[in-house]
Amino acid sequence: MSDYILEMENISKSFPGVKALDDVFLRVKPGTVHALMGENGAGKSTLMKILFGIYHEDNGTIKINGEEVKMMNPKDAMAHGVSMIHQELQPIPMMTIGENIFLGDYPLGKFNLVDHDKMYKDTEKYLDAVKLKVSPKTLLNELTVSQMQSVEIAKALSKHSKIMIMDEPTSSLTSSEVEVLFSIIRDLTKEGMAIIYISHKMDEILEISDEITIMRDGQYVGTWPSDQMTNASIIKNMVGRELKSLYPEKTNKVIDEYVLEVENFTSPNPMSFKDCSFKLKKGEVLGIGGLVGAQRTEFLSAIYGVRDHVTGKIKKDGVEIIINNPKDAIKNGITLLTEDRRATGIFGVLSIRDNTAISSLDKYLGNYRLLSQKKLDTATREAIDRLSIKTPSLETQIESLSGGNQQKVIISRWLANDPDILILDEPTRGIDVGAKYEIYQIINELAASGKSIIMISSEMGELLGVSDRIMVMCEGRISGFLKGGKETTQEDVMSLATKYM
Repeated sequence: MSDYILEMENISKSFPGVKALDDVFLRVKPGTVHALMGENGAGKSTLMKILFGIYHEDNGTIKINGEEVKMMNPKDAMAHGVSMIHQELQPIPMMTIGENIFLGDYPLGKFNLVDHDKMYKDTEKYLDAVKLKVSPKTLLNELTVSQMQSVEIAKALSKHSKIMIMDEPTSSLTSSEVEVLFSIIRDLTKEGMAIIYISHKMDEILEISDEITIMRDGQYVGTWPSDQMTNASIIKNMVGRELKSLYPEKTNKVIDEYVLEVENFTSPNPMSFKDCSFKLKKGEVLGIGGLVGAQRTEFLSAIYGVRDHVTGKIKKDGVEIIINNPKDAIKNGITLLTEDRRATGIFGVLSIRDNTAISSLDKYLGNYRLLSQKKLDTATREAIDRLSIKTPSLETQIESLSGGNQQKVIISRWLANDPDILILDEPTRGIDVGAKYEIYQIINELAASGKSIIMISSEMGELLGVSDRIMVMCEGRISGFLKGGKETTQEDVMSLATKYM
């Protein structure tokens, strides 16, 4: 009998123009949390999609409990006890919890009809296992993201899974919700389940995992007990070099003139932002901190014209401007990189070139006001070189790139408009430490060139390490301002983030 519940050996996989996996190994013990780490593009997702039957390996073997298996599709994977909880949850919102859990595998009763009583009774058992105290008849659209995630775990339990893949499970959770998830994970491992845990959050990895496997550039780097690893050793193995600092040295000089002044912004929703004012200087990186629900995104979206406001003025370079929609904002030199790049940032099925040019097509017109392929190609190559975007070609669909490279493409899209002010909402969410460093360098270089940056971030270290000044919000109000850098502590930010509570 094998000591491992899962053995993936010599796994290789190629796509047109790129070798995604090259002779990769992964061995997971039962009853453990096994972290799978690496930069975006390292091959983690490809390896897991092979395990779950979405992709097929070119070479290599997969063994479960010592027996070789072939995953032809996700149904095969689930039959072998493998389940996968994706980063982007895909519930059916207008169906109940029970219907979501047993979708495609409903218990049948008389006349081959769905036995609803048994379905909901069994659902209660699985909900108890994940500590979710709600009715199994609750509609999915009535749940929080954290609760939906618990439903996905319950669904995996209903399939009698032995191996559960969790892809960035805490990316949209609060700290208290993370604690609940970790409690569930520990209970599952006590029952013998193996968890493959993918995350870029190193502190979480070191807390919850038993072993860590690191990949780099589609290759296996190594596997270590978690208690023998540190943030520094993880980073070194992930990026192939030591990062002496997580944040680049700041080179921008804040100029003592206001490029943007926002006065008394208030939402028509009484539960949203109220009476918010701030000023932004030229060449400044202004960080926006606060807890989940502080209304940071809602406030900045209103400035950009995506959301309504009932009171408030905006001045650009000392002159009042009117922004009713994003088009008005772009005309006034203001751009917004949204929080959820997959939902509202990228055009997934379009190419790198199309995603880069889509916000400034007028610049690429040729004869008869038709788009010039030559101009489009030239601009896209310049963007790829400027931001070091890793892509096989200009024609590559953006959804096939890593998260960090997708983010760079979106930044290049807005830079094509030559904006004065860039609003970046969670610019490094879901990307690895190496790609984060590159994004920080881009922010630093833009500020050094005279651009002004507003950066919303839920990562305390990021706020302190990247910002010149930090504005903290709590319950829809601005609770204070702090200096960025070493003069301010995380406790200082948290104090203001809970000021009105």
